[in-house]
Amino acid sequence: MDVEKRLRESGIVLPEVNAPLAAYVPAVRSGNLLFISGQLPMDQGILSYKGKVGSELSIEEGQSACRQAAINCLAVLKKNLADWGQLVRIVKITGYIRCDSDFTAQPQVLNGASQLLENLFGVNGKHARAAVGVNALPLGAACEVEMVVELR
Repeated sequence: MDVEKRLRESGIVLPEVNAPLAAYVPAVRSGNLLFISGQLPMDQGILSYKGKVGSELSIEEGQSACRQAAINCLAVLKKNLADWGQLVRIVKITGYIRCDSDFTAQPQVLNGASQLLENLFGVNGKHARAAVGVNALPLGAACEVEMVVELR
């Protein structure tokens, strides 16, 4: 699997890892699992999607926000790898979608992250997940995505 080639073909340049907003680290490895802390849809250090999906942002904008947050997770992943050959699979993602209490399309919104991972990693990018609606997120972000991956 040539991840760098797939990233280039998708027009994705992994960013520098964003500094944590509070008292935590970007990732922790336990055995063969790497737990990646929740990432916001930041692009070059700027929050690119702010607001509630469904009322202030469209589902499509929410999907783009989740895609960007997943790209930031991948930047953290890459920083914790010697090379992409260490990656066995994406195990699970959790997406927190900022929305109103009557919004129920969180799974469709999180597809922005899930489809990216499947496109990049094929069957090894298919994962378990949870899509959770929330009232507020740090900095007013539209979403936050965290990831668990299995490593060699």
